[in-house]
Amino acid sequence: MRSKYLIFAPMKHITDDTIVALSTPMGKGAIGVIRLSGPKSLDMCGKIFPALDLKAAPTHTLHFGIIMDGKEVIDEAVVGLFKNPKSYTGQDVVEISCHGSSFIIQKVLQLLVKNGARPAKPGEFTMRAFLNGRLDLSQAEAVSDLIASETEASHHIAMNQMRGGFSGELKQLRQKLVDFASLVELELDFSEEDVEFANRPQLVNLLKDMIKKMETLSESFRLGNVLKNGVSTVIAGRPNAGKSTLLNALLNEERAIVSDIPGTTRDSIEEILTIQGVAFRLTDTAGIREASDIIEQKGVERTLEKIQQAAIVIYLFDAKELSAEEVKADIAKLTKNEKLPIIALANKVDEAKIQVEIQTKFKNIDNLLLISAKTGAGIEELKNKLCELALQGADIHESIILTNARHYEALQSTLHSIKNALKGIETKLSGELVASDIRTALYHLGEITGEVTTDDLLGNIFSRFCIGK
Repeated sequence: MRSKYLIFAPMKHITDDTIVALSTPMGKGAIGVIRLSGPKSLDMCGKIFPALDLKAAPTHTLHFGIIMDGKEVIDEAVVGLFKNPKSYTGQDVVEISCHGSSFIIQKVLQLLVKNGARPAKPGEFTMRAFLNGRLDLSQAEAVSDLIASETEASHHIAMNQMRGGFSGELKQLRQKLVDFASLVELELDFSEEDVEFANRPQLVNLLKDMIKKMETLSESFRLGNVLKNGVSTVIAGRPNAGKSTLLNALLNEERAIVSDIPGTTRDSIEEILTIQGVAFRLTDTAGIREASDIIEQKGVERTLEKIQQAAIVIYLFDAKELSAEEVKADIAKLTKNEKLPIIALANKVDEAKIQVEIQTKFKNIDNLLLISAKTGAGIEELKNKLCELALQGADIHESIILTNARHYEALQSTLHSIKNALKGIETKLSGELVASDIRTALYHLGEITGEVTTDDLLGNIFSRFCIGK
């Protein structure tokens, strides 16, 4: 029987040596944590920590003692033991918590290297966790995202992926496809007898189900990408509309210069604002008008460039000065992308009694909100609207959201192969061609979770990690 639908690249990584690194940031601090992983971790640590026999001590325990260099006392420390296979890397792991003096940390590292440990490369601890089956590749990549997360949204997405939400979804689909692929491959060995082991209607239903789920995952990448990197949000409008005042109101601080003189803002001002756990990269731009000098003209050009790169645009206008036709004309000029969400923000609505009048005046304007950037009225409604447009109904706590470009590309390749296999079945192509497309789909799925890897791929992924993780 043929078994071509799974391809493994040879692994050349050496994991039988012992590595060491500082896992906490460099610089002065209360504590520095030095991590060892490898078969000789306990021996190497025992040579400088004579307080007890580490090999005889139970796993997942902490021990207080003195770090020694021969007869010289280096520091008092706490040593944590995590014996294989129940450790982060699947090997014996020792974590030494010493005082955060740069001298002490370097001294302990030098002693461990002197005793045979090798300085770890970026991401090498997590790579060992992957190679020893403690994490699959997508989970390992999520570790890096979790460390880099700075908002509630990016934290939840990374945590969900690290705990196997994304890879679990793929593994279920992949196993079903493997089962059918085995039967299709078996048919090829009995091709002269014209028999079918794989139920074609069931296979068609499986492929359609996979296409639907993978398209949903692929579509989530746009959302995942902006949540991971921050939602690019541009504040645009005519001069003196109150854009700088709005930025200050959103940030609750005097970040931008406010003036009655038109064209005060000549260049873009960017700030980060977190709303309901989502980071928004706010950009206050130059007012859009016929520029009076070359510097202002450059500012207007840069504004238009920023708008084309934005995920959301806030078009701010003076509700008392402009007509509904002028507002519509301005919005039409802002962007050629019809799918770009634009919030029309009627500013300078300082009196409650004129709100009904303003709403009636601009009743045909989509996504209209009334605010007073000066008094702060309507700012909370604007924040809620920004989150609504950014999340598009997704629950960041429960949804599986794709954030990794490598995963997205592999999913697109998988989708292409699955669609070809489905088309082949529906047009009654030969089993060999259908089997080839299924094998290709399985290959690309394996690239995501690590069933299919190459040394170059792993080197590229883990080189982005910090040393000590």
